[in-house]
Amino acid sequence: MTLTALPHDRPAKASKVLTEAVSRIADIWQLPNAKLGAILGLSGPTASRLRSGSYALEPGSKPFELAQHLLRLFRSLDSWLGQDDESARSWLATRNLDLDGRPIDLVLTIRGLLRTSDYVDALRARV
Repeated sequence: MTLTALPHDRPAKASKVLTEAVSRIADIWQLPNAKLGAILGLSGPTASRLRSGSYALEPGSKPFELAQHLLRLFRSLDSWLGQDDESARSWLATRNLDLDGRPIDLVLTIRGLLRTSDYVDALRARV
């Protein structure tokens, strides 16, 4: 007999998976807690708890939605740059003329996060 997750388990699993993914992104991109918190709309101490595993993103909340967009950006950038973490950190820290700023600074706002994600997706789609 195989046990399957009940529908009410899905939000908890989504929360756990996304929280862990965001924590890994912060580690890979070497984001300080204050910057991770600013991207997700959380305080620095809450971002610290997220990274330590004592805080989980709540499905349906704004931080959860922003974390989904951050994950989208990470996956797009990772795919575009061939899973080269150093290149991703460099790209994020370098002024981009098309975006008119450093992507790592732009993602501190919702508009900047979405615009940067759209930009990277468009780069990947070029033929």
